[in-house]
Amino acid sequence: MCIGLPAFSQNSISVTATANRNQILIGEPIQLTLEAKFPLGRQMTWFVLDSIPHFDYIEKGKIDSVVNEDGKSYRQDVTLTSFDSGTFVIPSFELLLNNQKYLTDSIAVQVSFSKINPNQDYHDIKDIIDVTAPSVKYAIWVVVAVTAISLFLFIYYIFKKKKIVVIKEAEIVPALSPYDEAVNALVVLQNQQLLQSGQVKLYYTQLNDIFKNFVLRRLGIASMTKTNDELIMQLRRIDLSREKFSQMAESLRMCDFVKFAKYIPDQKDNDNSFAVIRSSIDILNEIERSAV
Repeated sequence: MCIGLPAFSQNSISVTATANRNQILIGEPIQLTLEAKFPLGRQMTWFVLDSIPHFDYIEKGKIDSVVNEDGKSYRQDVTLTSFDSGTFVIPSFELLLNNQKYLTDSIAVQVSFSKINPNQDYHDIKDIIDVTAPSVKYAIWVVVAVTAISLFLFIYYIFKKKKIVVIKEAEIVPALSPYDEAVNALVVLQNQQLLQSGQVKLYYTQLNDIFKNFVLRRLGIASMTKTNDELIMQLRRIDLSREKFSQMAESLRMCDFVKFAKYIPDQKDNDNSFAVIRSSIDILNEIERSAV
């Protein structure tokens, strides 16, 4: 447990910030506890919880207070997380007592990816599979049997009448190219208006699948059996600019945060994720075309 020491302790005044851990994986929560103890008769302005670089607030708990003859005690639990890798600092928080400032210690937190074993097969999380009822199973066999008998009687009738039947070959519709299929799928996704109806997880799941399917068909990478982190590592070999690669990686991780961490992005994040996935498909398609 990572515990911040009191930043100030004088005349029974104590102001502290503590964290339950100083090493996390990306997306894991950190519980930050803010506490203040001071004598009676002091006017207090509680810590202002502004945005923290590289960290996001998950929950800001209520401020609990205890008042007795020894003074006043206040406490607030705040849950944070980070979606950036590296070592970052939760800065000092400022408390005002009778217009005098008291600061907590800053807390360093290391954020990292989970370790990946490249020799181990990975299968993405699958949805719940519906179990077919036995009655449905038998019904399928009945349908097959009836169809076979009907086909036999039809052929017998044709040969009995000695009619010549000319069978026209079915017209083969050429499959869409990987790029056209991906672009069409993005248009369909937009028209479904899943975000407007609150189906955020389904929206990001389909957005992620459209990109993975394009990478599978266009680049020949077995993307559907990889996690997004594994896919990002493999796409590092593609000749992308650093900025474009970072944007693509951030959008893929956003898909994971929504699908698995129940993160609810705002409209700006939604628009940016869609635009980056579309732009990444365009760029990867052009790179692959130039390589031919």
